[in-house]
Amino acid sequence: MSPELSIVLLSVKVALVATIASMPAAVVVALILARRQFWGRSVLNAIVHLPLVMPPVVTGYLLLTTFGTRGPVGAFLEQAFGLVVAFRWTGAALAAAVMGFPLMVRAIRLAIEQVDPDLEAAARSLGASPLWTTCAVTLPLALPGILSGMMLAFAKALGEFGATITFVSNIPGETRTLALAIYTLTQTPGSDAAIWRLLSLSIGVSFTALLASEALARRMERRRR
Repeated sequence: MSPELSIVLLSVKVALVATIASMPAAVVVALILARRQFWGRSVLNAIVHLPLVMPPVVTGYLLLTTFGTRGPVGAFLEQAFGLVVAFRWTGAALAAAVMGFPLMVRAIRLAIEQVDPDLEAAARSLGASPLWTTCAVTLPLALPGILSGMMLAFAKALGEFGATITFVSNIPGETRTLALAIYTLTQTPGSDAAIWRLLSLSIGVSFTALLASEALARRMERRRR
């Protein structure tokens, strides 16, 4: 297997794991922000979107001090389950998930807010529980937005750099994703050809993912209608 292909496969694996693992939490948070009014709602919304406005290096350092082997969560995971995420590809997925989480939540929240509350009220008037109404009415109608949010998070994860390099470093074969590999090559004289190969692969993967997302979202929208 060529080095470029290995980097692409690692990047796709990290992005997929980050997107799939963070999706359930993103749906729950989006539902809360879209359908609940409570004290502290603005604070929760600000916390969710904080990774978008903070420098990625700050996010990466906070992850390192929290999930590193000497951090409170990282030490617990290592002692209780033998799980280490710092300087591992799983840590790269965690960093990518944190950075893409606000984009996913925002897209899902907007989709849920577009769902007619009268449809939910009709389901509840027929005896459906709030949970069943959410699963059978709200989320299916918001599915195109959920898919769009997942693809936004995937694209963000695929290009994540600052938080990743701070949290899990730049280890070949373990944490060196496409963005880190391109950055490494820019520091190496005579690597223009390799840089362009990785750039082409990165653009191709991202473009394919976006096209697939758009096609799937349109299909789901037609079925919903």
